[in-house]
Amino acid sequence: MTHPRSLPSLDFGPRLIREPAGTLRAAAVVPPSPGIEQARPLNAEPGAVYARALEQHAVLQGTLRYFGIEVTAISPSREDPYGAAVCEAAVLFESGAVMMRPTSMTRRVEVERVEDTFSAIDVPLCGRIVAPGLLDGTDVLLVDSTAFVGVGGRANEVGRHGFTQVARAQGFSVVEVELAPGVTSLQSVAGLLGRGAVVLAPEKLDVAAFSHFETVLLDRGEESAAGVICLGDRHVIADVRYRTALRRMRKAGVTVEGLDLYEFEKIGITPSMLVLPIARD
Repeated sequence: MTHPRSLPSLDFGPRLIREPAGTLRAAAVVPPSPGIEQARPLNAEPGAVYARALEQHAVLQGTLRYFGIEVTAISPSREDPYGAAVCEAAVLFESGAVMMRPTSMTRRVEVERVEDTFSAIDVPLCGRIVAPGLLDGTDVLLVDSTAFVGVGGRANEVGRHGFTQVARAQGFSVVEVELAPGVTSLQSVAGLLGRGAVVLAPEKLDVAAFSHFETVLLDRGEESAAGVICLGDRHVIADVRYRTALRRMRKAGVTVEGLDLYEFEKIGITPSMLVLPIARD
């Protein structure tokens, strides 16, 4: 009598974002275009200067590569002032990317450009927000096995519902977070520090939504410091201008790489929006 041979377990799939705070291995960026000078600056801020933004973005890319991250740079559109905010285009899970449908019509062309890049580098899709749904990738923050979705003045219920279905299929629970009036995105006031840890601007969102996580709370005036780039567990890139916020994160045991990204902050683009994670261990 013969017995069937035991086969080793097979692990299919791309294995992209294994966990949100895992070590970042690959990411996509979009350098700024001259159009950034046409973006409306935040209150009391001067306009962005293209040459300086280009220099700052080059330092950001160099920093990512220094830490061993494979960087895919997508050519910018000259017409889009906010083209560097690549995170608006997609959210990545372990098995693929969910393509967003941004609330700004001009940003939807950028989604197509990012999708074309994903096709070229063999990143599969696992979902898509379609009309009449609206949702920006910067309104999504993944923490452990929870997908937080900002509820403010931009996205609509159809878009949030569509994303929720995909996120749940990927094994995530979904929590909606109420944003204060005037807040442009969740990622501008909340950031991932590491496993089970987040940094928040408490006056800009509903802190209670994060009650099960360790939180670092920021002072008034430094709200945008929450928009960090998570390089790995308790290792982030943050804008160097926010001294108090950087000290507070470091006191919480977080390694913080401070970079000057002021030209982007002038127009409401936080560091977190500049880097789209593609693969994490």
